[in-house]
Amino acid sequence: MTGVYPGSFDPFTLGHKDIVERAAKFCDKLYIAVSENINKKHLFSLEARVEMIKEVYSGNNNIIVESFNGLLVDYMKTKNSKYIIRGLRAVSDFEYEFQMAFANRSINSDIETVFMVPDSRYLFLSSTIVRDIAYNKGDVSKLVPEPVYKRLVETYKHNI
Repeated sequence: MTGVYPGSFDPFTLGHKDIVERAAKFCDKLYIAVSENINKKHLFSLEARVEMIKEVYSGNNNIIVESFNGLLVDYMKTKNSKYIIRGLRAVSDFEYEFQMAFANRSINSDIETVFMVPDSRYLFLSSTIVRDIAYNKGDVSKLVPEPVYKRLVETYKHNI
């Protein structure tokens, strides 16, 4: 099975990493599909986000990190995938993800969305929370993978 885990990942958190590593157990190949989100102001460029996540998964042959633009279902066709992997932390996530799952299926009826709940340690964690803590000089070292932590320290020019 080939899965696609899409998101803006700004930045990639340990919650994202938890979903990726668990999904990789049942996917022969898992694409982390990094996208621009026109509704968000990004801290990191698309290229920087891809680079950081690639560093996290260097040496792992079944996890591929790429950027994409356009419709997710079109990207999935190029990867011969029918499975979208999405993480759910709260009811508010479910409402949005439920709408997106039906929208994607309305475009391509072969698409299935697989919802995964992160480890309980990460239920509170979001990229927004990480950016807010880092901006305010809080410690995010236990919230993001090492390559992301280093980039956050560089970006905010202080120990966080």
